[in-house]
Amino acid sequence: MSKEKFAGVKGMNDMLPADAAVWQTLQQTAVGVLERYGYQEIRTPILENTKVFTRGVGEVTDIVEKEMYSFTDSMNGDQLTLRPECTSAVVRSVNEHSLLYGATQRLWYCGPMFRHERPQRGRYRQFHQLGAEALGMEGPDIDAEMIMMLARIWKELGVGDVRLELNTLGALPERQAHREALIKYFEGNQDVLDEDARRRLYTNPLRILDTKNPEMQELVNAAPRLLDFLGEESRAFLARMEQLVSAAGIEYVINPRLVRGLDYYNHTVFEWITDKLGAQGTICGGGRYDPLIEMLGGRPAPGVGFAMGMERVIELMRECGRVPVRTQTDVYVIHSGGDTQVQAMLLAEALRDAGVRVMVHPGKSGFKSQMKKADAPASRSSPPRTSLPPARSPSRPFARARSPTPSRRPCRSPAPPRPLPPRSPRNHSIELT
Repeated sequence: MSKEKFAGVKGMNDMLPADAAVWQTLQQTAVGVLERYGYQEIRTPILENTKVFTRGVGEVTDIVEKEMYSFTDSMNGDQLTLRPECTSAVVRSVNEHSLLYGATQRLWYCGPMFRHERPQRGRYRQFHQLGAEALGMEGPDIDAEMIMMLARIWKELGVGDVRLELNTLGALPERQAHREALIKYFEGNQDVLDEDARRRLYTNPLRILDTKNPEMQELVNAAPRLLDFLGEESRAFLARMEQLVSAAGIEYVINPRLVRGLDYYNHTVFEWITDKLGAQGTICGGGRYDPLIEMLGGRPAPGVGFAMGMERVIELMRECGRVPVRTQTDVYVIHSGGDTQVQAMLLAEALRDAGVRVMVHPGKSGFKSQMKKADAPASRSSPPRTSLPPARSPSRPFARARSPTPSRRPCRSPAPPRPLPPRSPRNHSIELT
């Protein structure tokens, strides 16, 4: 019988051990910054009731119409969806557990999202987002602080120049007036509209402004601007945020065509964009969503947040040469079997007590084979090798440590070694004789 070799689902990728370091570096760096601003982790299920997204994201958005993985639970008939984004899920959780009762919340999340898109570089059917939500705070100061927080993350990751674009979606009456003007404008130019634009004309005309069709760019550039429909309060909100961002020394441009395909956004919208990734240059997006909490059954409360595409940020880290190189282990212990294997395992345990990463050669083989294994790519960068040859007294092997520092201290196994100095990026060599 022939054996079938299975492959992963198209557009849903494995993270292999060789890639773990860059994923961990991104998450640890970002979370380290988030925690300095007082953000705490929240985790929500990958599956949610479909209404969480149809009500929050909007039924006439591309996500709901074409991209969601939705199904009926055959056990009880529930309508469920693999989350296409996490903001709605976080707000659902906050409402369910009354986390805004007499309090504000600063929350961060990290995990997989799912959208049925055509897979390409930087765009996958299972992708990962790291994001934050600030709930119960009106802004615009918290909006500006969130932008400052992201600027700090890019700086600590060392990804070079990332461009910030800002816009405002104003308040609901302003958006409605702008929407009517857009419909009237595009109705008079239907011969230029492509199929997607015609489909969106009466359901979500704002999304036409975000078209990538080069034949429509001139038409879109001449369309009515939302900025021209803003009232005094919305203008003051935007001006104050610009003032705070500028005071932090962060450069930005106002992009009047920057819109959101999700129904819950108002006022602030922003994106961080790089020129190093081609068409998929947007690595992070966010904005204010004051209506969402009430839309999902909570008491009216403001909110603002962002989400970064982790795959895209990692691609940018690679482009900038910011991928960390880590060895699999600090010490690889080889032995001659028998009692020396026992001593090798006890020595490894003692070293692990001191915080050292140690691998003991499994089984029994010759020293040449073990040395080759220690130098193998799986433990590349030549981690230190520790050998336990046959000894006159196998129960009392003697160890002599060589380190980059002049001091050398012998130790006897299985007695725990002295605490080791902080790890150096240089490789250490340890011989046991």
